[in-house]
Amino acid sequence: MDLQSLLLVVDDDPDLRRLISGFLTEHGYRVETAEDAVQMRRVLDEQRPDLVILDVMMPGEDGLSAARRLTSERGPALIMLSALGTDTDRIIGLEIGADDYLAKPCNPRELLARVRAVLRRRQLAADAASGHLYEFAGWHLDVIRRALRDPHGTYINLSDGEFSLLRTFVEHPQRVLSRDQLLDCARGRDSEVFDRAIDSQISRLRRKINERGHTELIRTVRNEGYMLLPTVTRL
Repeated sequence: MDLQSLLLVVDDDPDLRRLISGFLTEHGYRVETAEDAVQMRRVLDEQRPDLVILDVMMPGEDGLSAARRLTSERGPALIMLSALGTDTDRIIGLEIGADDYLAKPCNPRELLARVRAVLRRRQLAADAASGHLYEFAGWHLDVIRRALRDPHGTYINLSDGEFSLLRTFVEHPQRVLSRDQLLDCARGRDSEVFDRAIDSQISRLRRKINERGHTELIRTVRNEGYMLLPTVTRL
């Protein structure tokens, strides 16, 4: 889910709506607009946008109230825009369930980057199945117990960062994952464990699983990212 995704821009400022919708359209997205929460609801009744960009301060029903209804209905992804750029306002927006929050005025390129990141996270989460036990090349990963066993049944200790990386790989096997995709997916679980360079964490993970076998499990794809090679089965 990225290009050709449908976005809905909700803002009472017509100039800003035109600026944002035009910029996102230029970068390959389909865009609908609404000037208030009432028009937003009409669009949502007729279409299924992948992401809503919602202004907080609008006449009539304000953005926070509209955001609460969106998130309670488990609707599309949500990025909130507001001239109220304090930490308190940002925290309130995120606690309501927004995927991201930007203070106005914002650089359109920054908004574009946030849109891409939110859509990537949503897609990776949607791709992941509900199963919690995975088998690959004789290895077993239990994501509930956070336990990894090698083909001989020995448990392998993993740091939080190594576990988050391996879980991301087994949920998206035989697929090249860029560093941004790995970071976005892992941030949804625990952002603190990814403060260090992701390449270093992958190197440590490789050492732990490769020292117990000669088969290459995680391959570096030059200029693209990393890929888990074996087939993964959910048990």
